[in-house]
Amino acid sequence: MNVTAVLRSEWAKVHTVRATLAALACVPLATAGFTALACATHEPGAGAAGFDPVHSSYFGLGFGQLAALCFGVLVVTGEYRGGALRMSLAAVPRRGLFYGCKLAVVGGLGLAVGTVTGLVSFLVGQALLGEDGVGLGAPGALRAVLGCGLYLGLIAVLAAGVATVLRGPVAALGLLVPLLTFVQPILGTGSRAFRVIRFLPDAAGQGVLHTTPWAGLGPWSGLSVLAAWTLLLAAAGWRSLEWRDA
Repeated sequence: MNVTAVLRSEWAKVHTVRATLAALACVPLATAGFTALACATHEPGAGAAGFDPVHSSYFGLGFGQLAALCFGVLVVTGEYRGGALRMSLAAVPRRGLFYGCKLAVVGGLGLAVGTVTGLVSFLVGQALLGEDGVGLGAPGALRAVLGCGLYLGLIAVLAAGVATVLRGPVAALGLLVPLLTFVQPILGTGSRAFRVIRFLPDAAGQGVLHTTPWAGLGPWSGLSVLAAWTLLLAAAGWRSLEWRDA
């Protein structure tokens, strides 16, 4: 079975399951929706010296990220219900090919939807910031739009890797959601622990959404940290799939 056929098969699994499509659709809806709510309360002319209008357009990313995590997890864990994985591996005996194509579909869709999310959220946010808003030509603006797509695509693949290891949506989301959603806001950027927290996937990757370097990491070095986490966890998923019974 060639790569194209396997990719088509994995795409068919995604777009024929309502739950995965719903999770994917919630990425831009949640991100742009919560960003709009936050920016709508901003008073024009209230931007202080440290105000970052570009980053303000991604206030809702944490909510969209939850949807991206759910998408990556659901695409994988659907294989572990009703013996679907055994049928998939019967059709594609090469587990590396099967797993690689699944991650490619997850990452490709995450990147495409994430880029649209980045653009829509930016435009909505800047429109509601009034005179404090900026255009796509502003420093860091286009980078943030494209970086949002890369960030969400990598997060979706990371979630798929973890789900392959844990094999259940509850276990995977029970680990990922607290780790990538609550740790940084609860401990804060001023704590001593932030020296370590800034290297977690979400904290490092979101640096690309800031106009100036954040948490001591540049925008692309932060994304590189997220990419390294993604590669590590995707490799762990491949190892698990190779060594464990279907």
